[in-house]
Amino acid sequence: MGSTSDWEVMKGACDVLDDFGVEYEKKVYSAHRTPAEFSAYVTSAKERGIGVIIAGAGGAAHLAGVAAGQTILPVIGVPIRSKALGGLDSLLSMVQMPSGIPVSTVAIDGAKNAALIAVSIFALTDKSLEEKLLAFRRKQAEKVLSAQL
Repeated sequence: MGSTSDWEVMKGACDVLDDFGVEYEKKVYSAHRTPAEFSAYVTSAKERGIGVIIAGAGGAAHLAGVAAGQTILPVIGVPIRSKALGGLDSLLSMVQMPSGIPVSTVAIDGAKNAALIAVSIFALTDKSLEEKLLAFRRKQAEKVLSAQL
């Protein structure tokens, strides 16, 4: 995440990953204030066994785009709601990436969905995780179908 102030939102991604038993790292880096350290972290991620990068940031929100420009790992951007523009600035920073350097972007403050996308990616090659994800989806469907008006 781009700042400790993003933790309140990004904690949702960690909670989902914990629920599915997916290991992760959580770090604070700034694309602007710690560019060398962030670059070293991103460029070594694949060798460290990282399979997906979830990058949450507000304001200019360049964290996800800078990550995507330095790795072939999937990057999922989480735009964080900002005071100035309600997160629209963050969202646009992520979805307006140049052709060839994609950032998969979720809704403003959508960290939980970012984690579910990561789980879906890992479930393609992990049968146990696939079964957990299918059970999660069944539980969601059952909740909808049992709703009373």
